[in-house]
Amino acid sequence: MEKHTLESLRDEIDEIDSQIVRLLNQRVQAAVEIGRIKDKLGVDPYDPAREEQVFEKLRALNSGPMQADSLRTIYREVISASIALEKSLVIGFLGPEATYTHQAAVKNFGATLSYRPLPDIPDVFQAVEQGECDYGVVPIENSTEGAVNRSLDLLADTELNIVAQVYLKVEHCLLSPSPLDDIEEVLSKDQALAQCGEWLRRNLPKARLVPVSSTAEAVLECKKRKASGAIAGKLAGSLNEVPMQAEGIQDRKNNTTRFLVVARKSLPKRDEVVYRTSLVLSLSDQIGALQNALKPFSERDLNLCKIESRPSGKKKWDYYFFVDFIGHREDEKVMEAMKELEKSSSFVKYLGSYPENSS
Repeated sequence: MEKHTLESLRDEIDEIDSQIVRLLNQRVQAAVEIGRIKDKLGVDPYDPAREEQVFEKLRALNSGPMQADSLRTIYREVISASIALEKSLVIGFLGPEATYTHQAAVKNFGATLSYRPLPDIPDVFQAVEQGECDYGVVPIENSTEGAVNRSLDLLADTELNIVAQVYLKVEHCLLSPSPLDDIEEVLSKDQALAQCGEWLRRNLPKARLVPVSSTAEAVLECKKRKASGAIAGKLAGSLNEVPMQAEGIQDRKNNTTRFLVVARKSLPKRDEVVYRTSLVLSLSDQIGALQNALKPFSERDLNLCKIESRPSGKKKWDYYFFVDFIGHREDEKVMEAMKELEKSSSFVKYLGSYPENSS
């Protein structure tokens, strides 16, 4: 039996690399041909449901030792490179660069596509509506602090469709040019300040908490101000060269934010993909209205994932209810439930059906 040496193993890796590069180019070329066919048919190159099918097949093929998450990350970039050759897509996100929304956008679409930071959540919706961006990425809820109300309100008013969701584990750091003992104020987005509330009370009890529009803006501002710190991710600190004074300061270590991808058009249903559907409804002012509205789901064994209420802004004490459930709009049971729901509700709006992935 031949004994492996350092040189022979390196030669083996070189040969494997040459095969990988050749096969990757073959794969990308095939994807580009598919893209040309899609373009003639007027079909979008980005198809999150098809991507989930690919990722699931890869997971089934993978016998290790490579971890499934690592394989998914690699293929995310392969697919991203293919899409970039098919069409120049622009992804709008809540900026500036290095926000958690930016990280979620790159996690979902890959690094090869073009990204446009936008000042506020309404700007993301507007840029997609006007065709300045092909897709938009916005935060919708956090596992610690709950819903992002501005995103919910805009979903009720917009004509955009939800086409995908992204989960991002959020690890906050305290960034500052000053040592911890010298910090007199802490800047960050309101939700980030709340997610680190206990840590701040224990470690910086006298510091002023200053809400700003984003975690990335907080880092930029703290560079300009004396005795200031910012709560943000590592990426924002490294890009702006602001030292990290403390790491992992969020109160809950499993702190996760869910983001939505919005687009002008909905995407077709694919087989063997589990879907989530989102809708918003308004109920008549009568006893048992909410209970009656939920009956179409329970009677058909449709699994409700989320119910969130928000003032509609139309009149006093009038509320919108945002409902997520497992199923696709084209499923027979879902169509039946929505027809029944429209009869008992004063307003029902479909927001989108999209893959129920948790990555």
